[in-house]
Amino acid sequence: MEMTTVGVIGAGTMGAGIALVCSRRGYQVLLLDANQAVLDKANAYFTSTLERDVAKGKITEAQKEETQKRITPVSAMERLGDCDVVIEAVPERLDLKKSIFTSLAQLCRSDALLLSNTSSISITEIAGGLPHPERILGFHFFNPAPVMPLVEVIRGMKSGEDEVQRAYRFAEALGKVPVLVTDTPGFIVNRIARPYYNEALRILGDGVADVAKIDRIMKRAGCFKMGPFELQDMIGIDINFATTESVYSDFFQEGRFKPSRIQQRMVQAGSLGRKTGEGFYDYNK
Repeated sequence: MEMTTVGVIGAGTMGAGIALVCSRRGYQVLLLDANQAVLDKANAYFTSTLERDVAKGKITEAQKEETQKRITPVSAMERLGDCDVVIEAVPERLDLKKSIFTSLAQLCRSDALLLSNTSSISITEIAGGLPHPERILGFHFFNPAPVMPLVEVIRGMKSGEDEVQRAYRFAEALGKVPVLVTDTPGFIVNRIARPYYNEALRILGDGVADVAKIDRIMKRAGCFKMGPFELQDMIGIDINFATTESVYSDFFQEGRFKPSRIQQRMVQAGSLGRKTGEGFYDYNK
């Protein structure tokens, strides 16, 4: 079936980025958030990003306006009932995601794809007990969504084969590089990334080296584009910590995935990285 309308739930950093990806590829987008201030911030992000594209000669002023007009902010979930695809991009909390998909299962057509941008939560658990679970899959973008090419297409225990292929083709239509993944804790990327963050935090906690030195060594000697602490600040320390907690729990407290108390304290203090102006680095200076 031809897909023309995409609903995106959550207008934060990931949701706004996903909405822009879809609009740039010609889809009509309904961007849902109950918080008007968050929707206003997302709209400002669209404007500034597209204006930079115009300044760089990537698009014309007319294309900028058309792209932005294809994104409609909405505040009621009922508006998503006729969407061909709905992508959930809310914080990593199972109870919140489960509640959203329970509502979507009632509102949306049985042939609509219902996709979660979760980075670590089980798709099987999200879909459990809901009608038509074959249409519920993981669809994990990476931050920043308009730039990063990879999308993990995650198959839950009851995800349908036809729906998996439709989601895969949808990712390709967005200009992304999709990879099919089985529903396991952390999937591929976040499972591999846990040791990168966790060992860096252990080195810091043991007093072996400071934040800047660890990042510098990993970039110069390891050829990483960003060090582990720069990356945590960009992603959001709260999001990174929640993902580690989820992977640790789902692997039955396997020691190599144990969360760091350093991260825990930073989350408690509200020092979450770039989005709060401070994290492992101070962005107010």
